[in-house]
Amino acid sequence: MASSALPSEKLGLSDPSPSLSQPPQKSSYLSAISPLTGVFTRFSEWRNSLDLPNPGTVENLQKEVKLTHLTNFMFDGARADLTKSLSVNPAFQISHSFTLGSQVAQPSYNFGAVYATNNVLLQGGVDHEGNVNARLNQGWTETCITKIQAQLSNQAGHSMLQLEQDYQGRDYSLNAKAVNPSPTDLTGIYIGSYFQSITKNLALGIETLHQRQTPEMSELATSYLAKYTGTDRNWIATAQLQPSGILQTTYWQKLSEKVEVAADLQVIAAPQRRDAITTLGAKYDLRMATFRAQVDSTGKVSALLEQRFAPTFAFLVSGEIDHFKNAAKVGVGVMLESSSLTPEEMGMPPQPQI
Repeated sequence: MASSALPSEKLGLSDPSPSLSQPPQKSSYLSAISPLTGVFTRFSEWRNSLDLPNPGTVENLQKEVKLTHLTNFMFDGARADLTKSLSVNPAFQISHSFTLGSQVAQPSYNFGAVYATNNVLLQGGVDHEGNVNARLNQGWTETCITKIQAQLSNQAGHSMLQLEQDYQGRDYSLNAKAVNPSPTDLTGIYIGSYFQSITKNLALGIETLHQRQTPEMSELATSYLAKYTGTDRNWIATAQLQPSGILQTTYWQKLSEKVEVAADLQVIAAPQRRDAITTLGAKYDLRMATFRAQVDSTGKVSALLEQRFAPTFAFLVSGEIDHFKNAAKVGVGVMLESSSLTPEEMGMPPQPQI
């Protein structure tokens, strides 16, 4: 009696015949770069083990000093800022700004609008002369932001377009800017910066500016940056060296929850000019007011008081005395904020009924 044949797989026997499919061979290109990838992987792991913080951007290198000093807040004459919130989520508000009586600027009016979501910021404004400015920030991720700024002016040479890309790494930051770029002849101003944390307190960076006024004329300049932050993050020292012979150093310290002080030293060692300017400033945050005071080596003493009588109303008084020129400036201003939203729409708790 002939026995029936069983497949070799059911008997647990392997097929002795060689397989027709051969295993894929490793690419020679991958074999050549495998040592480099291994070194890069070990370097990345070692870098992550250091747990270095992000140093911030080059643009905000002196942010704390600028918020303490009066350079960006000082004004003279009369000023009024009226703001109205139309929506909270997404945020949408409009503003009216008036200035007059200034010794250094003509009377002006500006209308502005701001629209913001979690990933998009739109800001625009137009003044009484028809000059228009606009700004767009698009956040693709938490670390990658594209920025566009534009300005249209009636005066020749005052219109501007700026394209910017910002990337925040774990322990470094990258930034690239192009001001009035021309795709035809590549003229314009191009700026690139890199800021790297060396230790948990020290960060070093570099910023390169390539100015191409005409296809035949170009200029390259590189600045070197340094930033040292205290262990408790309550003081910051920075330095910036420019190729034109200008050294700028700053120091900022938070003495308490309500008091901040800052110092700025600018040394100019150019062949045409040798000079040094020192600025000292302090900022006091009170319960319903903010007071800033500043003195510099050019003989100027200035102060600014922002007093809030209510969350939506503030009164500003500023003054500056130039002892060397025997001149003085005084400014007064008001800031009003209003909203057409109910307390529930603004996220506030409902008011009790009486």
